[in-house]
Order: sequence, then C-alpha cells, then structure tokens
Amino acid sequence: MSIPTVDVVYTAVATAENGRDGRVASDDGKLDVVVNPPKEQGGSGAGTNPEQLFAAGYSACFQGALSVVARQEKQDVSGSRVTAKVGIGKTSEGAFGLTVEISASIPNVDAETARALVEKAHQVCPYSHATRGNIDVKLTVA
Repeated sequence: MSIPTVDVVYTAVATAENGRDGRVASDDGKLDVVVNPPKEQGGSGAGTNPEQLFAAGYSACFQGALSVVARQEKQDVSGSRVTAKVGIGKTSEGAFGLTVEISASIPNVDAETARALVEKAHQVCPYSHATRGNIDVKLTVA
C-alpha cells in the first residue's frame, strides 16, 4: 500500500517536555498544558494526558468530516455530537497500543441515515485515515 501525497495547507507544531509527566505546548502559545499519567497508570492524574488530547483532536476532526459528508448528502447534522473514547493498554505482543470508539449522536436524521453518515465520515476523516489498519476503531451511533 502506497502512502498518498498530501498538499499541506497547515502544519501544527507542539513540543513536549518530560514526556508523559511534564508539559506540552504549541509553537503559537494557544495550547500549553501540563500532562501527567492518569491514576490508572500510576500517575497523579493532575494534568491532562496524551490520550485525552488525541480523543479531543479525533472527535473534533470526525465532527468536521461528518459535516462535510452531511453537506454532500444534503442532511441536517446540526446539534450533532461526536465523542471519542481512547483506550491505552498492553497489546498481546507486550507493547502499548490504543483503541478508539467514536460515538455520534445525530438528532435530526433517522438511525439508518445516521449510521450511513458516520461510515462515510470515517472514510473522509484524516484521523480515521491515519489510524486505519493501526488501531481498532469502533463506530457507534447513539
């Protein structure tokens, strides 16, 4: 499988200090957060963590993809919400791995249309492209 070329129109830049127990900041200063491992991983849980940041980015990106698909399909997704749950744990090989569950609530369409829109958004979303074949991503419609 070849990697498609990307005509980059924007590049986000963030730098981490002290890894999962430190600080992450964007080069423009709009993001500057303390990161700490969650209590479930033996950390203080005082700050955010990379999985929360990934879930925030994925849910926002997926919501954008859903809006694009809805416009193409002439469907109303106003009032919709997308939630991403990102899990981290050990793989069967002993490495660390991630799982993702994307849940979409789309109140202005029927369940069948909502499922179709979510499936199409999964084909459009850049995060979905990046994770496809690498992370188990489960899609649900709430």
